[in-house]
Amino acid sequence: MNTYPARENWRRIKNQIAVIIIILLALIPTLPLFFILANIIHEGLRSINLDFFLHLPAPPGETGGGISNALVGTFIIVGIAVIIGVPISILAGIYLSEYGKDSKLAEIIRISADVLQGVPSIVIGIVAYAWVVRPMGHFSAFSGSVALALMMIPVVVRTTEEVLRLVPDILREASLALGVPYWRTVMKVVLPTGMVGVTTGILIAVARIAGETAPLLFTAFGNQFMTLNPMEPMNALPLVIFNYATSPYEDWWRQAWATAVVLTFMVLLLNILSRILAKRIAGEK
Repeated sequence: MNTYPARENWRRIKNQIAVIIIILLALIPTLPLFFILANIIHEGLRSINLDFFLHLPAPPGETGGGISNALVGTFIIVGIAVIIGVPISILAGIYLSEYGKDSKLAEIIRISADVLQGVPSIVIGIVAYAWVVRPMGHFSAFSGSVALALMMIPVVVRTTEEVLRLVPDILREASLALGVPYWRTVMKVVLPTGMVGVTTGILIAVARIAGETAPLLFTAFGNQFMTLNPMEPMNALPLVIFNYATSPYEDWWRQAWATAVVLTFMVLLLNILSRILAKRIAGEK
């Protein structure tokens, strides 16, 4: 009797069972994320309105108020961090990809970047406090930007290095064959070719630092008033969530949930943009 069809059917059944188990195991890690997002949206959306984005925080014990100062402060602090961190990161990534490669100095830089990427954010905050806050004698948004820049540098450095290494050597050779100096080849040919990937790394780094609270507690400190001066204490969305969530006022708890919704969607948008750019890179390959 021919048992081959029965064995083939059993193999297909086992394969389908294995696929179902793999899909279920892949979904399990996403369930906590969906529960967290659902809880944040459920608790926070009911407190979001136009006044919430346009008004300053209300005095303690009073209802209402908004997060306009924290929104502006977040953009200022993160923006200055990008201005500080991105040029340093890109230049370091260019050195690792184009000049250092297998040199001992390049290896030290790579190890340092990897170690810095794993340093807890609260330690970065303490370092920024010692480097910037204490010499200045007061808290400031600039010191918070320095702390966040330290956190984003290793991400952008390693991303820039890997992306530039993917640029075909034929482009470098064609530019050099025309008599273009190597440094100009890097800046005018190699870097623009890999700029989409570098931008992806920058967006990922910004998404990481946008929600950090611990470094800002030691540096920016927070401010209940609107200020555009980066040399003064400044509020930010993570600080609002921390301060409101630990307060004794029920209205502030609701605003903490609403602020969490805003920050979550900002980070989600940045991650979506980085994914789109990453798919574009994959398509170009």
